[in-house]
Amino acid sequence: MAQSDSDTIFALSSGTLPAGVAVLRLSGSRAFQAAVHLAGELPADRKAGLRTIRNRNGLIIDQALVLSFPAPGSFTGEDCVEIHLHGSRAVVSAVYQELEAIDGLRLAEAGEFSRRAFENGKLDLVEVEGLADLIAAETEMQRRLAVEQGFGGQSALYMAWAERLTRARALIEAELDFADEDDVPGSVSERVWAEVADLYLEIEEHIASAKAGEIIRDGYKVVIAGPPNAGKSSLLNALAKRDVAIVTEIAGTTRDLLHVDIDMEGYLVRFFDTAGLRESVDRVEQEGVRRARIAIGQADLVLQLEEIDSDSKHVLDGVKAEVLRVGTKADMRGQSALYDLTISSQTGDGLEELRSLILQKLRETWSGSLVPNRARHLQYLKEASHFIAEALNGRELDLRAESLRAAASSLGRITGRVDVEQLLDVIFSQFCIGK
Repeated sequence: MAQSDSDTIFALSSGTLPAGVAVLRLSGSRAFQAAVHLAGELPADRKAGLRTIRNRNGLIIDQALVLSFPAPGSFTGEDCVEIHLHGSRAVVSAVYQELEAIDGLRLAEAGEFSRRAFENGKLDLVEVEGLADLIAAETEMQRRLAVEQGFGGQSALYMAWAERLTRARALIEAELDFADEDDVPGSVSERVWAEVADLYLEIEEHIASAKAGEIIRDGYKVVIAGPPNAGKSSLLNALAKRDVAIVTEIAGTTRDLLHVDIDMEGYLVRFFDTAGLRESVDRVEQEGVRRARIAIGQADLVLQLEEIDSDSKHVLDGVKAEVLRVGTKADMRGQSALYDLTISSQTGDGLEELRSLILQKLRETWSGSLVPNRARHLQYLKEASHFIAEALNGRELDLRAESLRAAASSLGRITGRVDVEQLLDVIFSQFCIGK
């Protein structure tokens, strides 16, 4: 049977089965009818009531809490029902069979509840993406960033910018339309363009903070690099507090990239162990070195390890990231002022200082302010900035006004205030079925 946006949809909105509780969500015009079919008379709106869930033959499936949310005061803006079942696969399967037998009901597609919330004006696109990030958040800083985005803070900023552009454009077009009228000031441009220039600087500053959003969302990439036997794998194991990498005295033991994710005071830090950097005739080791150089090029911070007082001094060329020179095996080699930091993975000396340095750099990266954290946001922000610069540098007043309209339209595409149909399938496909 063909699927329709008018269908009533259902799916689990809770976690993987089996579980203590399974929350089944229904949304659409037949949600209440379907719930009555399962549970009989529904409790008062937004009040939980214990009900016996029965199949079409009257046999008991389960006992569950039932809550109803009439439109438009629900997550999707439609009539919604939540049924809190025991989280057994057999229970959920039996309820699914009953619902699938009702005309006009079907299992929800990925992200379909959130898409209906967007289409019914309950969420904009930035809030939808923030909700996805909140569900996926694993660290405290990821949660904070998602809350700023998902609960309207980011949307309010972009909408305020778009309104300022619209207001400026209205004043300019008034000057164009009523230039001969006595009650129109001789020129509104002088005050308008000063405000537009201020807005341009605000957007540019916001764009410059995008790296912080990327780091909080995707993790701070720290690459451990250096020659063979410099102690790279030992450091990775010491930071992870478990054996992640094989450690031997044989040069070239590490052939491929190894990585471990560590939550450091709420920040996600991704440490990468790489193959020792040296010339080799071994094709496998050559590939490991090639991958190591790619990782170094993508790093936010490179820890360049060298055994203290060793003859192997490898210089990292063309590295865009900050490089921290670390002397290793301090328990055997002693201290040295030639490095930014000396450590011993064996005894733990210097590791706490290394962690503190990394945390200091992370705190400098993000202060908790609103930052763009998706490539889609950044693309449209750059478009808006380009159009504003075009307006500021233009000569013909009507063309400059059109550039302001285009800039406001780009900002509107971030929140979904203008036509963005081509983006919707991509955005909502990130969600699980029950969302």
